[in-house]
Amino acid sequence: MPDAEAHPEEIRRSGASLRAAGVSRSFEGVQALRGVTLELHRHEVVGLIGPNGAGKSTLVNVLTGFDFPDAGSVELEGRDVTRWRPDRRGRNGLARTFQHSRSFRGLSVRENVEVAALGAGASPRKARRQADELLESLYLGSYADAPAGSLPHGDERRLGVARALATFPRFVLMDEPAAGLPESEVPAFAEVVRSVRDEHDAGVLLIDHNMALIMEVCDRIQVLDQGTTLAEGTPNEVRANIDVVAAYLGESAVPVEPTG
Repeated sequence: MPDAEAHPEEIRRSGASLRAAGVSRSFEGVQALRGVTLELHRHEVVGLIGPNGAGKSTLVNVLTGFDFPDAGSVELEGRDVTRWRPDRRGRNGLARTFQHSRSFRGLSVRENVEVAALGAGASPRKARRQADELLESLYLGSYADAPAGSLPHGDERRLGVARALATFPRFVLMDEPAAGLPESEVPAFAEVVRSVRDEHDAGVLLIDHNMALIMEVCDRIQVLDQGTTLAEGTPNEVRANIDVVAAYLGESAVPVEPTG
């Protein structure tokens, strides 16, 4: 595993990033993305937010190879991967969680993680060890032998993260991982997101409508609106941006903290 103590600025300079450059995509004349550029570095959490129809899902699909852009490019650690399929990107350090569970519900929780590790090239023994370590670190150890389909909703979200981490990713894209979570479970899931950045040394792109989670865990936030970047910056900068407030957050959604 790379040095987890490396300073984020050193990681940025190393070129260890996932980057979409000038990406555009249309569907039957509807422009979903218009020249969007986004960069995700190792050891940071970047939030991607915006109203429904802003282009978030399209951008995630382009980044992960489930769709291809009409214009622009995608680079993974300096390599042009614009036309790579999802499995090839996965073998080169890019993982994704999905809004709707994609676990094998008839297999045990441990087996679900083992399958992901085996798919990434781990030996059966290493896959079992990796699965047990990940389940313990994500507080799923007590469910290891239970069918994945029996998990409570919040634990099912953690299983999705465990499956992603079993592929030894350098970048993880989380697609609405807090959707449907009770508010009482959001702080615990925030710790899971932080652990991906801090303990697994991966960059995280977090797409979610839960503003409490976004503002709590993200180092930077990028806001899409009608297929373009409306704003980007730190959580405080974004919540103080009047264009973002007007387009998405709402006047009372995330109050601006007083300064001075």
